[in-house]
Amino acid sequence: MTRVVIVDDQTLIRQGIRGLLEVADIDVVGEAADGRAALAVIERTAPDVILLDLRMPRFDGIWTIEQLRAAEIDIPVLVLTTFDDDALVLGALRAGARGYLLKDVTLGQLTRAIHTLAEGGTLIAPSITDRMLRAIRSGPSPVGADAPAVPGLTEREQEVLRLVAHGYSNREIAGVLFLAEGTVKNHVSTILTKLGARDRTNAVLRALHDGILD
Repeated sequence: MTRVVIVDDQTLIRQGIRGLLEVADIDVVGEAADGRAALAVIERTAPDVILLDLRMPRFDGIWTIEQLRAAEIDIPVLVLTTFDDDALVLGALRAGARGYLLKDVTLGQLTRAIHTLAEGGTLIAPSITDRMLRAIRSGPSPVGADAPAVPGLTEREQEVLRLVAHGYSNREIAGVLFLAEGTVKNHVSTILTKLGARDRTNAVLRALHDGILD
């Protein structure tokens, strides 16, 4: 059973999400009302996925993601928020979030997103993807202005990267391309190195910005 921690400053929202997820056989192992409290809960419970609101008093969502990264806690973060502002979306993804959904999603969409992230994939709400891509293409490189030029990806690496961009996990990519899962992991590692990216989401953002993916 997939284990999650819910981080949201509104008690009623946390309770509502908990109730829905438990009906869907997802184990809610902890809750927190802000980022600082979340860090303690996450360290204690070691969930598979973190459901995180962005707008919270004192220690907000992006602060929380940055702290997790600084502590080298590699648990996928699924942002679940009412805000679809471009700056917030990009800020969360650049900080290290692996998924971004709005709170108007259905229970089925939410549970699929949780399982996708738990299996190593990424997911962004389709309703905000077009605006996000326009912002990426018109703004600075997601990995910084001083990033080195991108070496060419092989045809196989491009195939893997396209599937990563669609949210496929390593296991699913292996099935699609008829490869061993370990081989896919090696391809993903090489792609991250070539793109100068710290994680899968950042690699996709860099590839979109540089025209490697369309």
